[in-house]
Amino acid sequence: MASKTRLFVDHPLGAAQSVPLSREQAHYLFGVMRLSVGAVVSLINGADGEWDAEVVEVGKKGGILLCQTQTKPLQMPPDVWLVFASIRKERTAFIVEKATELGAARIMPVQTEFTNNADRLKVEKLRAHALEATEQCGGTYVPPVDDLAKLGKLLDGWDASRRIMFCDETMLGKASVLDAGLTGPWAIFIGPEGGFSARERDRLRDMACAHPVSLGPRILRADTAAVAALTLWQNAMGDWS
Repeated sequence: MASKTRLFVDHPLGAAQSVPLSREQAHYLFGVMRLSVGAVVSLINGADGEWDAEVVEVGKKGGILLCQTQTKPLQMPPDVWLVFASIRKERTAFIVEKATELGAARIMPVQTEFTNNADRLKVEKLRAHALEATEQCGGTYVPPVDDLAKLGKLLDGWDASRRIMFCDETMLGKASVLDAGLTGPWAIFIGPEGGFSARERDRLRDMACAHPVSLGPRILRADTAAVAALTLWQNAMGDWS
């Protein structure tokens, strides 16, 4: 039987490895998906690739799966981080979901001078969104979602070997090219609604590793900008090129 259901488990995966299920996982597989003994589930754990596993024990409070065959190796994304200012709850969740699908290696919410909802950010829920997006998009790596950090503090300790693609709304309509020859680790910086403050823009522009870019002739919402920027970077120097 072909595997149709994907599930993240916090357990080692390997040939003939048994995998116990939590109560919540058992409810999802047996109560929601209506799977029974003999069904095949695709398992990922963020480290061992993807494995087909057979349901060998079903229960209301748990169950057991048995790994059979590795169907995908661990597929690491390119070394690009997404650093973005926290915005409204549902749109922040959208950014995390799409960043996972587009291949960000790390997701980093930050508090900027114009961030106005930092106290309402629920990082554990964002991590759950990243996990669910990995399950749904066929990925095998779950990007970590960091705790909220202040932008200034993040830049204080920035490693200059990691280049910054700085999406600068003040360059609206100006031509800019991302040099595909600049390989190595990168980070993409997306500001909040209203953009980065003048002080934040000046600080980023003063960093030798920062490369200001325009995202076109129209002002984009922060969540749209994150998708557009990741797409541009992936097309220029990621695993799409």
